[in-house]
Amino acid sequence: MRKVLLWTLTIVITVSTMIYQKMTGPTYPKKVNIELAGVNYDFNLLRTNEIGSPCDINLPIEDKSVEAHIFFKRYKVNEEWQDVKMERITINKKAIFGKDKKIEVLSATLPEQPAAGKVEYHIELFKGDQKVEIAKETPVVVRFKGFVPRHILIPHVIFMIFALLFGTRAGVETIFRGKKTLLFTSITLIVLGIGGLILGPIVQEYAFGDYWTGWPFGGDWTDNKTLFAFIFWLIAFFVLRKKPQNRLWPIIALLVFYTIYLIPHSTGGSELNAETGQVETGIK
Repeated sequence: MRKVLLWTLTIVITVSTMIYQKMTGPTYPKKVNIELAGVNYDFNLLRTNEIGSPCDINLPIEDKSVEAHIFFKRYKVNEEWQDVKMERITINKKAIFGKDKKIEVLSATLPEQPAAGKVEYHIELFKGDQKVEIAKETPVVVRFKGFVPRHILIPHVIFMIFALLFGTRAGVETIFRGKKTLLFTSITLIVLGIGGLILGPIVQEYAFGDYWTGWPFGGDWTDNKTLFAFIFWLIAFFVLRKKPQNRLWPIIALLVFYTIYLIPHSTGGSELNAETGQVETGIK
C-alpha cells in the first residue's frame, strides 16, 4: 500500500508538471477566445512550424459573412507589415478517435523562414461594420525548425518524461524516508543523461543546426537547464553512494529540477537574427 501511494503521488506531480509545461511553453499554440457579433470563437494560433510544411494559420469560422485579414512580418525586423486577406477553404480536421471531418476555415499561409527564423503576426476579423483585433498589441510569434526524425524525437521525449518521473520518485522516496533513494537517483541520472545530454543535442542539430548552444558556447536556456539539472543529480548520486541516508542533496536536486521545469520549455531558445543571418540563443 505504501508503494502504491508513493507512486500515485509521484505520477500526479509528474503529470501536473507536464500539463503546466504544455500550457506555458512559447512554442505551443496560443489559445484565444474572442466575441464577434454576439458569437464566441476559440482559436489555437500556431507558434511553431516545421520547415517544408506549409505554415497555415486556420480559423474555424463557418459564418460566411465573416472576413479576416492577417498582418505579418519577420520578427524583430524593421519592415512594413504585410496585409493578406484570409481565404475561405475546406480542410480535413483530424480526429483522435473516429473519422476525420471536413470543416470550413479562414486560412492564410505565412512565408517559410530558415531554421530558428521567426515571423510575428496578428489578425483582424470583420462582420459588417464590426471588427475584432486578435493579438495586435502583442503579436503571436511562430518559430521555424527543421524536421527531426521521429526515431530520434520520440525516444528523446520518452527519456525526458522518465527523467521527470524518476526524479520526482527519488524526491518522494527521500521525503518519506524510503530506502531506495539511491536507486531512483541512479535511474534519473541515466535517463536524463540519455534524453537530455545525448538525444537532446541530436534533436537540436536537426531542428536548428547546432548540437549544443548552452554553456560555454551559448546561452540556450533549454541546454543550460538540462546541464544544470544533471550536475545536481550527479552530486546527489555521489553523496548517496557514501551516505545512503543523506536527505539533503536528493531534496536539493529535486528542488532544482522543479525550479528548472517551472521555466517554460523552449524559452530562451535558438533564434535567427534575420538581419545578420546568425542564430542567437538565450533570448526571451
